[in-house]
Formats: sequence, structure tokens, C-alpha cells
Amino acid sequence: RAALQAADGVVVVIDATAGVKVGTEKVWAFTEEQHLPRIVFINKMDRERADFFKVMEETADAFEIKPTPLFLPIGAEDRFAGVVDVVKEKAYVYDKDGSGRFETDAIPEDMQETVAEWREKVIENVVEVNDDLMEKYLEGEDLSPSEIEETLVEGIRSGAVIPMMCGAAVLSMGVPQLMDLIVLGLPSPLDREPKEGVSPGGEEPVSRSPLPDAPFSALAFKTIADPFAGKLTLIRVFSGTMAADGTTYNANKEAKEKYGQLLLIEGKKQQSVEAAGPGDIVAIAKLKETATGDTLCDMDDPVIYRPVEPLPPVISYAVEAKVKGSEDKVFSSLNKLLEEDPTLRLERDQTTSEIILSGTGQIHLETICERLSRKFGVEVTLNPVKVPYRETIKKAVKQVIYRHKKQSGGRGQFAEVHFDVSPLERDKGFEFEEALTGMNVPRNFVPAVEKGLNEALQTGILAGYPVVDLKVRFYDGKSHDVDSSEMAFKIAASMCLKKAIQEATPILIEPIMKVEVTIPEDAMGDVMGDLNGRRGRVLGMDSLGKYQVIKAHVPMAEMLTYALDLNSITGGRGSFTMEHSHYEELPAQLAEKVIAAAKEKE
Repeated sequence: RAALQAADGVVVVIDATAGVKVGTEKVWAFTEEQHLPRIVFINKMDRERADFFKVMEETADAFEIKPTPLFLPIGAEDRFAGVVDVVKEKAYVYDKDGSGRFETDAIPEDMQETVAEWREKVIENVVEVNDDLMEKYLEGEDLSPSEIEETLVEGIRSGAVIPMMCGAAVLSMGVPQLMDLIVLGLPSPLDREPKEGVSPGGEEPVSRSPLPDAPFSALAFKTIADPFAGKLTLIRVFSGTMAADGTTYNANKEAKEKYGQLLLIEGKKQQSVEAAGPGDIVAIAKLKETATGDTLCDMDDPVIYRPVEPLPPVISYAVEAKVKGSEDKVFSSLNKLLEEDPTLRLERDQTTSEIILSGTGQIHLETICERLSRKFGVEVTLNPVKVPYRETIKKAVKQVIYRHKKQSGGRGQFAEVHFDVSPLERDKGFEFEEALTGMNVPRNFVPAVEKGLNEALQTGILAGYPVVDLKVRFYDGKSHDVDSSEMAFKIAASMCLKKAIQEATPILIEPIMKVEVTIPEDAMGDVMGDLNGRRGRVLGMDSLGKYQVIKAHVPMAEMLTYALDLNSITGGRGSFTMEHSHYEELPAQLAEKVIAAAKEKE
């Protein structure tokens, strides 16, 4: 998705044996976002069950476009021999040795009628782009090859025409024709419209023409973390010229950025270049300020290109180092991969001390683990995330008194505290009110009381989870001139709170997630039933083209494997987003299981 920001056109490759899949739909949506011209290449025509016409119609239906096949296949499966140019009415018959060699021939007799039918449809689709040519065509005048070609190019670049082709890439069959159409039809960087951005304040629109002498501007669209070479930032130049070994300006960070070589990357090879202009993609090593999505530009003519929002993470796992003691290395290595992949999220759970890694899917996170091992020599396992339950109380209790007294020779310990404890609304945390009126407790012991309360709140009495959403009113107590101390009052406060919680009907509460599930209409019943089975509450539904969006509140404990389950239910056609909403009381029968599991670990 981010890489498409650096592209001027797209070839969408579709499997002739499988047709439009979930990945095809996602890629298509991304190209729509970027308003990029497209060519559809239906690949694997040499494979068993390859069906060009079926996949072409399926593609046209799925994306609501007119079928415009510029090339038709000669045969299919093991009889696939080449392609026919529908407009030029020529056949290209290939050697099957993978060399890409072909001979130009006449259209096979058994294809002539089909080619003629599709030629008429293709030309009709093309001339709709140009009113003058359309009028000429409708009046029955002959169109010259140059007129058709020029209008075809106009249609491709405007998005009005999305041509379809076919071939077998492994055998290089149809690939030369594809390359020719890419050169002819897709725009060069200099053919693109000016790139739209905003001023650094975000208020004024700014555009940059793709000219070498325009003010310099470029987008950092990808970062590569190399354990040896350090960070490599890939940039796409949209305007102006960038010379090697200079200083540029990062408009997002409002900082100057020094850089050295400009590298042209071709596979594993890196070649140094003197300068980069509009359309060039180069890599720069060890930029200190620049991250993926930042705009580099002239300081005197700043502009910011808004990057696409990264896909939200939908699945989380706790990352555990296989070698004990290497947790810090795991965390630092993951942070480097975060620079490469903005769809990753990384955090340390303060309650469970787990390293939580979130991504867009199971395969995504497994790939990250493989890269950790390959790039940084760090071996990890993925474990289910621990649900961050909390404990709280249901009723208020008044005049809870606890006396801490210890005498074992010499100076003793004495402190007595009187509390009123009451529940608060969800997500209000903890409130402490000091309401002392007399001199029974010197005010200098109040901070120790508050400290004792905060420590006691870290470990609840039911299952050891943090205690939240309650208020403690410290209204009285007793002290001793000699035996009272900060430690004594801290202990007394901690024990008094635990006593109060025991009397105030303690309960477990669980995190509830706000979930939005996007699915095809035919999966609605199955997904709704599944959400209900997860103790979910459906809040509403919206339409989004051919899809339905279900909005619901679902307990986090029921969503830990949802990415995999939704994929299974919808055949990979569903997606969802999830974020924390609030906490609710955990049903008693489930709370008993959580408490029992916690006691087993003690």
C-alpha cells in the first residue's frame, strides 16, 4: 500500500486458474485510493484449469469495469501457444522454452470470429474516451491505428480504460507484449499531474510539477533495517533534482538532514548515482531524522505529502525470547523492524511485563519472527496475550478500621487508619481524599498512607490483578508519639484497603473492545452468529459498496484468535479493526475460572 505512493502505474496480476481473490480485491482498492492507471495481466495460462474468459468476466464484475481485452489467448493449459493482438489483428506464437522468442503469424482460423467480436467491443470502449472519435466511429468512418492507439493511451492514463492481457510469465509468454503496453500506456513520471501536498502548517495546498528544475521534493516511502549497513531509506523524487552528498530538509520533523551517497538498488546490487530527478527511486543510508512517510524538500520551498495511513493491527501476540536474558535485544531488534513496517505495533505491558507485538495478521507476525532470526539472530516464540483483567468493588463500605501494631523489644510499630471506601464509575481509576479533622494523625504521615494504598492497588485479592475504579476517604486514625512511622502507616493503609475490598463485594472486570467487521453480504449471518457466540453486542450496521460493516462491542478474551476465525468464516474476504472501549464486569462463571487459574499459578 505504501509502495504504491512511489508508483506511476500498476500491473494487477490475476491467476487464470483461481480468479479474483481477497488479495486482488485489497490491491485493487489500494490502487483506487491512489488513482493509479492499471493494466490487468491474467497469468498462468499454461496451467491446468486456466480460463481467460471466465477470469476476465469475473474481474469485470468484481470491480465494475468494462472488459477490454487487448490480447486474447491462443489455446489454454498445455495447449497455450501465444496471444492475439485484438486491435492489430496479429498472432504471436511462442517457443515454449522460456526464452520469450515468438513469431508473428496470422490469427488461427478457429479464433477469427471471436477476435472480430472482441475487437469491436474493445474499440467501442476505447472511443468512448474521446467524443470526436466516438462521433467518427458511430458515423461508420474507419479509424486509423494511430487514432486508436492515442485514444487508448488517453483512456489508460485517465483510468477510463483498464486493458486486459494474458500470458504465462514463467515461460515469458505474453510478457513482451505486456512490457510494450507498459511503455506505451502507463505514464512516465514526467506525464503525471503535479503532485498535491500541503504547506507544513497543513493549511495551504501546495503542488509540485514533475520537472527537474522545480523545487525539490521527495517522499520516504520505505525503510530497510540492515544489521550491518544500518538504516536504508527509500525515497521517490517527485520534483526537482537531488545531488549526492548534500543537505535536505525534512518538512515533517522541521529538521535539516545531511546525507551522503544516493544508491540505486537493483535486487541485491547497489549502485551509486550522482543525482536523482523526478520519478527516480533511490536509497539513502543512515538518515537520522527521516522515517517512513516523511517528506524531504527544499527548505525555502517546503511541502508535505500526506502518506497513506498504515493498515491497523488486528492481531496481537506476546513475544518471548527463546534465550533467557535476551529480552532487551529482542525489543531493540523489533524496534528496528518497526522502522521498516509501519503496520507493526510494539509495546511493553506494564501489568504483565510482556512484550506485545501487533500486526495485520498471523502470517504477518510469523514473517516478522523469521526476519528477526535471519537479520538479527534473535529467536522468539509467539504466545497468546494475557487478558488485562482488573479488580474493583460493587458497594461502598464505611468506617473500615485497621490497626498495625508490632512490639518486639525496643521501638515498636504503631499506626491506625480509618477509611470510607466507595466504587467509582468505570475507567475513573483511583481517587484519594484526605479528610482528617483533628490531630490524631500528623499530616506528615498522609503521603505514606497514599503510598501504601497505591502499592495495595497493584495486586487485588481475587486473582492478583490491579484494583481500579474506587475512592478511599481517609477521615481519621491514631498515632503514637514514639512508635508511629511512615512505614507503619504505609502497612496499615495497605492492610486496611484489602480489608475494605473484602467487605465491598470485589469483582473482576474485563476489557471490552470496539470492533468493526467488514464482510461480504453473503457472510452476514455466519459472522453475526459468531459474534453473538463471543458474547458480543451488535451496535449497528452500515453498507460499504458490496460489503457490510458490523459494529459491535466484544470482550477482548473472545477476540484473541478472531483474525484466524474470521478468515475461516469468510474465506479470507473479511477484515476487521479493533480498539479498546471500556471495562465491564466479568460474568460470575467465567470469573471463577480466571480466579482458579490464578490460584493454580501461586
